[in-house]
Amino acid sequence: MSYICSTGLGIPDETYSQEKVKGLVKEIFPSLLEKKINRILPIFDHAQVEERQLVVTEEWLKQSHTFEEKNDLYQKHSLIKSLEAIDHCLTNTDFLQESIPYEAIDLIIYISSTGIMTPSADTYIMNERPFREDIVRMPLWGLGCAGGAIGLGRAFDWLVAHPNKTALIVCSELCSLTFQKTDTKMSNIVGTALFGDGIGAALLMGDTSPYLSLRKKPLPKIMNTSSFTKKDSTNIMGWDIKNAGFEVVFSKKIPKLVQTIWKDHLLAFFEELNLTESQIHSFIAHPGGRKVLEAMEDALSISEDKMKHSYHVLANHGNMSSATVIYVLHEWLKESIDPQEKSILSALGPGFSSELLLLEWVE
Repeated sequence: MSYICSTGLGIPDETYSQEKVKGLVKEIFPSLLEKKINRILPIFDHAQVEERQLVVTEEWLKQSHTFEEKNDLYQKHSLIKSLEAIDHCLTNTDFLQESIPYEAIDLIIYISSTGIMTPSADTYIMNERPFREDIVRMPLWGLGCAGGAIGLGRAFDWLVAHPNKTALIVCSELCSLTFQKTDTKMSNIVGTALFGDGIGAALLMGDTSPYLSLRKKPLPKIMNTSSFTKKDSTNIMGWDIKNAGFEVVFSKKIPKLVQTIWKDHLLAFFEELNLTESQIHSFIAHPGGRKVLEAMEDALSISEDKMKHSYHVLANHGNMSSATVIYVLHEWLKESIDPQEKSILSALGPGFSSELLLLEWVE
């Protein structure tokens, strides 16, 4: 097994209300609004995103930028905010009795899909903090919204093989830097209504890690994981790479696919584990959007209370791609959940893929 012992967040400085974003859309896409205003503005009203945080200013969003300019900002801000999230995670007194030294980390998994760096971002992080030079590195790119759950799953696999080790997962997504002011497709409008920037970090430990005793309260251990990727579904979500950068692909079929792919995957996972939905205390679900969360609830008659923090994070931060599920996990970790209660951590991503983790809360 492996234990989730702490989380930390790197929250960007610029806060945008949904009304402010609507105003920007009206200014940036005036000709589009004249034709489709009755279809476009309700998307923002019904998204259940109240505000989100971005690394760029309002003036920056109004201007055109090259892919190089955007990626330079990605490299700068992803490093700054990743370090904030890591520092918060390793010193978080909500979950830890003592700070975890950087030298204690044996594996770092760095996950992102909104910018490009070679060498990967984890090497730059190593230069800024006293991580060991023999740390194992696992950069993961292109997993989109599923990346946070997949990163936790791969850390679990590694810690099962190395039970005395400690792993750090970092999800860094700066969706604002992918904004295309010349893209008038509905997928870009939907993305604009939903996406925010965010960085999250999670600390995992194996069964015999010498630092395991520093946990402060009942926290979850990962019991099992399951992955599913639907063949011939690569057009559901992702990026089209253009001269100006990443152009979002966001199919309107996604909520319906929750009712089929996600539901079937979850039911198969339950059957494998001899569990039912009624035995699950909470769903730590990546909030792809309001319609996605509602489709999840409808698929298995899940109460909204079991997904309350997914709605909370969506409302206050938007969809931050891979980092979002870390934010949702962060909120659930702050609750006092009884030992032996079970949770499902879940995310959907490009591929079209589904990632599930079974968590059990322990002393």
